[in-house]
Amino acid sequence: MTTAPSFTPRDPDYAARIRAGFDAQPLMDFIGAALTAVAPGRCVIELPFRPELAQQNGFFHGGIVGTLADNAGGFAGYTLMAADAGVLTVEYKLNLMAPAQGERLIAEGQVLRAGRSLVVSRAEVYVLGPAGKTHCATMQQTLMTMHGKGVA
Repeated sequence: MTTAPSFTPRDPDYAARIRAGFDAQPLMDFIGAALTAVAPGRCVIELPFRPELAQQNGFFHGGIVGTLADNAGGFAGYTLMAADAGVLTVEYKLNLMAPAQGERLIAEGQVLRAGRSLVVSRAEVYVLGPAGKTHCATMQQTLMTMHGKGVA
């Protein structure tokens, strides 16, 4: 197992910027997600289960799992960008590895490489359920730094 890289943010107030950016996303509020941890190159988002977030078998829908993974990885990357920058997902690959059946999703985003314009991150998604904590998805993504185009 490899050790997670350590990063120094370009913006000393990155945590406040991340929280403001998260709060500015109507979708996160709509689904009931919460930003629970922020550190340089890292972000954790949690979501309690509601029937409206389920697919036909009562599991969290794969689209919801992907949404949480995309945001956790994206905000992890955003922690390392300049104060006046914005972030945009260019692509991501999601592997759904187990049914997301449980009371809560936890998406843990981590930067793998932070370049000037492109950032590569990943997110591991877990579901807390009857069997304990189950690793249900893994995502890898590429983010683009939107220089000078931060959230207004």
